[in-house]
Amino acid sequence: MSDNKQTVVDIDRSAYDFKDIENEKDFYRLKEGLTEETVLKVSEEKNDPEWMREFRLKCLKLYNEMEMPDWGPSVEGLDMDKISSYVRHKEDMKGSWEDVPEDIKNTFERLGIPQAERESLAGVGAQYDSELVYHNIKDEVAAQGVIYTDIESALRTEYADMIKSHFMKLLTPTDHKMMALHGAVWSGGSFVYVPKGVKVDIPLQSYFRLNAAGAGQFEHTLIIVDEGADLHFIEGCSAPKYNVANLHSGAVELFVGKNARLRYSTIENWSKNMYNLNSKRAIVEENGVMEWVSGSFGSHTSYLYPMTILKGDHSKMEFTGITFAGKGQNLDTGAKVVHQGVGTTSVINSKSISKDGGIGTYRSSVVIQSTAKKAKASVSCDSLMLDSISRADTIPGMDIRTDDADVGHEAKIGRISDEAVFYLMSRGLSEEDAKAMIVSGFANPVSKELPLEYAVEMNNLIKLEMSGH
Repeated sequence: MSDNKQTVVDIDRSAYDFKDIENEKDFYRLKEGLTEETVLKVSEEKNDPEWMREFRLKCLKLYNEMEMPDWGPSVEGLDMDKISSYVRHKEDMKGSWEDVPEDIKNTFERLGIPQAERESLAGVGAQYDSELVYHNIKDEVAAQGVIYTDIESALRTEYADMIKSHFMKLLTPTDHKMMALHGAVWSGGSFVYVPKGVKVDIPLQSYFRLNAAGAGQFEHTLIIVDEGADLHFIEGCSAPKYNVANLHSGAVELFVGKNARLRYSTIENWSKNMYNLNSKRAIVEENGVMEWVSGSFGSHTSYLYPMTILKGDHSKMEFTGITFAGKGQNLDTGAKVVHQGVGTTSVINSKSISKDGGIGTYRSSVVIQSTAKKAKASVSCDSLMLDSISRADTIPGMDIRTDDADVGHEAKIGRISDEAVFYLMSRGLSEEDAKAMIVSGFANPVSKELPLEYAVEMNNLIKLEMSGH
């Protein structure tokens, strides 16, 4: 067999890699670096209340005092002195798609956002660089009392006190240096409140596009699902490739009430110059359910470990995720869960694929506190290496503080079976298609948990990653 047939190339990202030139006439950009002046300027741009301005300055002080995380891949290529913390279009956010500036509208049209909104979504927020440029919610969903808006606008409404009492209370600026950075310069993101007993039948979505070179994106998503309510929220991300480092350090805080359910689905397709240092955390009350579905593609380096605190008795969490690490990528991902309530349950099902020297690391933490009697936790992580130069690591952590718990962990690391490839080729498939079919089957537990249009996108990304010369 020739070497050509055994080689796979980097993803053809033409659907995501287009970029718009950002000129001074239409775009405002803060100079690179992180100083008190930078933070105050961001605060001024956001028209922050006084408490938020003070909070930002405290976070900056913490950031300057803290060291970078050292438990995962190297981030030495990330220099904050070369990152602009704030870039925005000079037009204000629009509630009508027709009013969005033409260059930005074209970007999101090519990504399929308006079409997705028309066909299958209850509401959409579209963020371009540091600001939301469009936000809309269907009338029938708003009539249920559901609030879905940009977080800055919500800070100037009757929901201001609710935001203040929840903002960065789950993800605190003392957690790590990137959270302190986020607290200092956060911008954009969505606020969602689902009232008691309200079930939102079709998903809400936010889409984040980082177009500017040498910039950071620091959106903050805050979702509160009240008692007995139900919501599916989808997050999509992409960026074009540049020859300089970009940074994504967003934050997601999720509050799931008693007997409530929240599903949070993410497809991240960052470019391979992106440092994706994102943080997500949920807290779940009695009988509440938190579901995570995560697909991570692209990015040069990722640190991503969605965390769930099962506070209430009989609360539940399920995490289903997949990563695909290609040449030059080091993706360090996984999940965390803390069991506090009696009879709590967690299930973590993680998949990783690595090729062309890519590194995929599964890193998890399961903590069962002494109060969590009769807790159940199950962790399963499977890694698939597509060649002999790639790498897969599994680093599970378990801290069990009670004898009255049922905990299991399973890990598998392997290569694509030559026998399986040979069998599929004997049935008429090319070697390339045979491998792609095996990988798609491997990823199926994740794709089947996504809405149809996102499952199609994820499967297309896998096929593109597997394309031969």
